[in-house]
Amino acid sequence: MFNKHPKGLVAASFANLGERFGFYTMMAILVLFLQAKFALTGKEAGLIYSTFYFSIYILALVGGIIADKTRNYKGTILAGIILMSLGYLILSLPSDTPVKNQTLMLTITCIGLFVIAFGNGLFKGNLQALVGQMYDNPKYASMRDSGFSLFYMFINVGAIFAPMAAVSMRNWWLVKNGFEYSADLPALCHGHLAGTLQPQAAETFKTLAAEVSGAPVTDLTQFANDYLNVFSTGFHYAFGVAIVAMVVSMLIYVINKNKFPDPNNKAKVQTSEVVEMSAQEVKQRILALFAVFAIVIFFWFSFHQNGLTLTFFAKEYTDLNLFGMPITAELFQSLNPIFVVTLTPVVMAIFAHQRAAGKEPSTPKKIAIGMGIAATGFVIMAIGSYLGNLPLHEDILAAGTSPLKVTPWLLIATYLVLTIAELYISPLGISFVSKVAPPKYQGIMQGGWLGATAIGNQLLVIGAILYESIPIWMTWTVFVVACCISMCTMLFMLKWLERIAK
Repeated sequence: MFNKHPKGLVAASFANLGERFGFYTMMAILVLFLQAKFALTGKEAGLIYSTFYFSIYILALVGGIIADKTRNYKGTILAGIILMSLGYLILSLPSDTPVKNQTLMLTITCIGLFVIAFGNGLFKGNLQALVGQMYDNPKYASMRDSGFSLFYMFINVGAIFAPMAAVSMRNWWLVKNGFEYSADLPALCHGHLAGTLQPQAAETFKTLAAEVSGAPVTDLTQFANDYLNVFSTGFHYAFGVAIVAMVVSMLIYVINKNKFPDPNNKAKVQTSEVVEMSAQEVKQRILALFAVFAIVIFFWFSFHQNGLTLTFFAKEYTDLNLFGMPITAELFQSLNPIFVVTLTPVVMAIFAHQRAAGKEPSTPKKIAIGMGIAATGFVIMAIGSYLGNLPLHEDILAAGTSPLKVTPWLLIATYLVLTIAELYISPLGISFVSKVAPPKYQGIMQGGWLGATAIGNQLLVIGAILYESIPIWMTWTVFVVACCISMCTMLFMLKWLERIAK
C-alpha cells in the first residue's frame, strides 16, 4: 500500500493521531459536557461549539503565517502539540457541579478551548504542508491524491478510539459512585434544581432517578446535585485521556522529526517556478481556489453537524440500544473514523480501477460527486425523522424525554453515507489545493482551505437554532438543500476548474 509513497508519510500520519484523538473527543462530548456542566441550551452550547471549531481552522492560517515568518516549521508543529496538551489539561481539572460561579468557570473552559484551538492552528496546516512537500518530488507526484487519502485514513485511527475512551471514563466514574448512565438525566437534574420542570417531566425525572440509583430516591434535590457533579467530573477525566494521546503523538513526531522534509527548504528552491508562471495564470489559479473554498463552506456547514445536531439527535430522539445492548449518544462519533479507515481502501480501489480504464473523474468532479453523496445522507435523516413522526423539541422538554424514538440504524446509515462524501471531498480538496496553488502562495492557500472550513464551522450554530425551532425533518432538509446547491455550483464551474488544474 505504501511502497509507491514517500517513507515519511506513515510517520507523519501517526504523528497526527493525537490531534485526531482530541478532535473526536470534542466532537463526542463537548456540547454534552457544556449542557451537563453549565445547564446551557442547545443554541448556547452550539454557539460555543461552532466558535471553537471555527477557531481551530481559522487559526491554522495564523499558524501558517507564524511558521512562514519564523522559518521554523518543525518547531511550530511541536509547539502546537504542546499547546493542545495544555488546553486539554485545563479542561481535565474537575470542579464542582452545579457551578457556583458560572461566569468564571465558563470563562476558564473557553480559555482551555482557545488554547487547544491555537495549538491546533500551529500544528494542522503546517503538517499538511509538510506532507504536500513529500509529493513535490517528481517520483511521487502522480500519487498525490492517493497519498493524501492514505494520510487521511491513518490519522483517523486515533479518532476511532476517542469517543470510546471518553465514554468509558465517564461511565466508569458514574459506576464508581453508584450511578448508571442516562442521556436524559443531566437536563432533568438542572430543570429540577431551577424549578422549571413541567409535571410530566418531573415524573420522568423521578422515575429515571430511581433507575440509575437502583432504588427509589427520597431526596431528589440531593440526587440532582450528586448526579450532575459525578456526570461532569467523568467528562473532565475524559478530556484528560486526550493528553495521553497528545504525548504519544509528540514522541512519534520528535523521534521522526529529522526524517521529515522542511517546507523552509521548499521556499528556497521554488524561485524559478514563480518566475515562469505568468501573472494571468497566477490570478486564474487563485480565483479557481477561492471558488472551491466558497463551495466547500456549505459542505462543512452540513457535515460537521455530526458533533452538534446529530449528537443532540442521538441523545434525544434515538433508541440507545443496539443488538440488545445499551449504548450512549457519544459512541456514534466513532462511526465516522471507523468508516474512514475501512472505506478509504475501497474508494481508492474505485479510483484506481477508473484510472486504469481511463475514466477516473477529475479532482473537482470528485468533489462535486461528494457534495451529492452528502445530500443523500441528510435525505436519509429527513425521511427517517418524517416517517418516525418525531415530536418538536419543545415537546421533549415538556415530557422530559421523547415519547417516540427511532432505531440507531438511521444514524449509522447516515454516518456511512456522509463518510463516503467526506472521502470524496476532504483529502482530495487538500490535494487539489497543493496541486493548483501557485508555488509562492502554497501556505496561504492551504490556510484558505482551512479558512473556508472555519467559516462553515462557525455556521454550525444555525443548525442548533433550527433544531430547537422547527420540525426535525425540516432541519435535515436545510442541509440537503445546502449540499445540492454546492454540487450544482461545482458542476457549473467544472470545465473551468479542470482546465486550471491541468
